Amino acid sequence: MKIGVLVGGGDAPGLNAAIKATVAKANEYGFDAVGIKRGWAGLLELDTQPLSLSDVEEIHDRGGVVLYTSRTNPFKIENGAKRVIENMKKLKIDALVVMGGEDTLGVAQKLHEMGVPVVGVPKTIDNDLSGTDYSIGFDTAVAIATDAIDKLRTTAEAHHRIVIVEVMGRNTGWIALYAGLAGGANLILIPEEPLGLNQVYKLLKDRHANGRVYSIIVVAEGAKVLQEKEQIIVASEERDEFGHPRLGGISRVLERLIQENTGFEARSMILGHLQRGGPPTAFDRILAIRLATKAVELIKRKQFGKMASFQACDLVSVPLKEALGKRKSVPADLYEMAKTFFK
Repeated sequence: MKIGVLVGGGDAPGLNAAIKATVAKANEYGFDAVGIKRGWAGLLELDTQPLSLSDVEEIHDRGGVVLYTSRTNPFKIENGAKRVIENMKKLKIDALVVMGGEDTLGVAQKLHEMGVPVVGVPKTIDNDLSGTDYSIGFDTAVAIATDAIDKLRTTAEAHHRIVIVEVMGRNTGWIALYAGLAGGANLILIPEEPLGLNQVYKLLKDRHANGRVYSIIVVAEGAKVLQEKEQIIVASEERDEFGHPRLGGISRVLERLIQENTGFEARSMILGHLQRGGPPTAFDRILAIRLATKAVELIKRKQFGKMASFQACDLVSVPLKEALGKRKSVPADLYEMAKTFFK
């Protein structure tokens, strides 16, 4: 049997460990492994490379993706899905291990419905896939954001400033909430819980009145912040092949509004792609290894259309359709608990 391995969407720390584990487990079963470069684009363009144990031996601690990635959507390209299926036959690939988030695994699910043998591995720093407690890259992104908050706190205190730290999170606030709590943020703004600007101003003024002359605000890029009942949205007109606008910059808007409406000096910091970079944490490496190993086991059992999943410290499988059926949002009670520290 020959297994194809591809990564689609944004890069995430831990993916190289997952690729290594896929090749190692395939080798154990006597399967061949082939790497598909740049996600679905590689299958459309026959851009592949054989993967041996020696090829992946020392990649587990590296960030990025040795196979590269892209946001290519074959269903947005004329005859794209048909070409993917035909090229799999040309390459004699018997099954696919697809590592990705909602968009990439959504393509995998559609191909599965067309008869393609495919299994999924959850990868997204946003941690918003249902069916799994954690996805590859989330823990590292939180660690990077927490470290940034720790460093920004000292300069905020030194200058008596409000510092707004913007992290990734288009539709969910997992990174913002976890990093904000770990870093001792005084306010966390997320997409799931709309908050009015007047509430923000009041909190900051109350802190100053009580002698707390600096504050740290953590905001997800897609946070729902309301100004006179109208949501502040910062996005470019540019969209990817899955229809998503490019977000980023809400912290800069908040910086200006906070200064204008409170009189306090404010500074913004957009962490951006820094959250995706560098070596993965030990947790992400182990998570990636376990998920990828499970994926190859699913292939051996011919349990296609499934996603390897991490639930309550155990490895299970869930149907791709179930994992994609509903986005995993931050629970209201978890955010309510975080409000204890909004002072």
